[in-house]
Amino acid sequence: MSDRVSVRSLKAEIANLNNSQLEQLFNYIGEMLTVSSFRANLNKDFRESRFSKGEVCPHCQSTYVVKNGNLNGKQRYLCRDCKKSFNDLTKSALSCTKLPIDAWLTYAQGMILGLSIRENAEKIGVCVKTSFYMRHKILDCIRVFMGTGFVDGVVEMDECFIPESYKGNHKKSGFVMPRPSRKRGKQVKKRGISNEQICIVTAIDRNNNIILEPICKGRVTSDALEALYKEHVDSECIICTDSHKSYIQFAKDLELDHKRIMRGRYKNGIYHINHVNSLHSNLKVWMYRFKGVATKFLSNYMAWYKWLQSFNDEKELIRTKNMLIHSVVPFVDTRICSYHGREAVFI
Repeated sequence: MSDRVSVRSLKAEIANLNNSQLEQLFNYIGEMLTVSSFRANLNKDFRESRFSKGEVCPHCQSTYVVKNGNLNGKQRYLCRDCKKSFNDLTKSALSCTKLPIDAWLTYAQGMILGLSIRENAEKIGVCVKTSFYMRHKILDCIRVFMGTGFVDGVVEMDECFIPESYKGNHKKSGFVMPRPSRKRGKQVKKRGISNEQICIVTAIDRNNNIILEPICKGRVTSDALEALYKEHVDSECIICTDSHKSYIQFAKDLELDHKRIMRGRYKNGIYHINHVNSLHSNLKVWMYRFKGVATKFLSNYMAWYKWLQSFNDEKELIRTKNMLIHSVVPFVDTRICSYHGREAVFI
């Protein structure tokens, strides 16, 4: 009887709402139903996305796999080749976790919204250290899922620089600082482009496909450009760059059509580097919220930004679900012990 009364009273309240309030209520109810549906089908989505071509052993990539019972409601498998057992989440961001799926969904949503590690920790009720590991377990997998990328057609290329950072390293861990520390986040001591800055090489085509990779310290060379782009740029593409000399030799080596935008000019007909310059501006604004990023994790943040740009047109709930699914698809060792001695990842 009480349920009927409450429903009746709700209907009466709804009848008094204006169109704007009704739209807000409709969207809220839609989100609640969508989240409920996501949670109910998430494990199935994990399995279908990860094993879309059949079960594969995450340890040796063998397809000679058989089912091996259930543990805690999760299907386990046995690899007949390496004799190791695994489940749907082995070697993923969610492997070896004691947190429920709901907590990971909430955390992924916080990452999309740009919450800090501390804010996300408070949101799901874990410590800051756990929140840090959760972020990088997800990002390690997202980096592998996104890969380097591929660009074609008219491709704009450029580079930007971020100060090298040893954030998070402490003397008690045995770490030895290779240079005098920069107090209170001051700028690098060497003027101009030096080996105290990390070069982020960027390419973007007119279809908004992006390559965004930390490549080296200091100035980029034609050899480094070739090592990165050789398998990731279409041989028939037209590259647009500034007047940097390394791109001249790089274009010659790969026999690419090269349009240089000379200093003081903004475009050459339809060819320009406005999109890549805009990408760099937006990247620096996005990076500012982190108050400095350790160089050893810089490639993770570049993959994070690239993922956000690639799925920018989707609704927040869809992006939240996809971030979690994409952190399960690749086989990645996300054990916490691997983070302590990690070194910077350069292509």
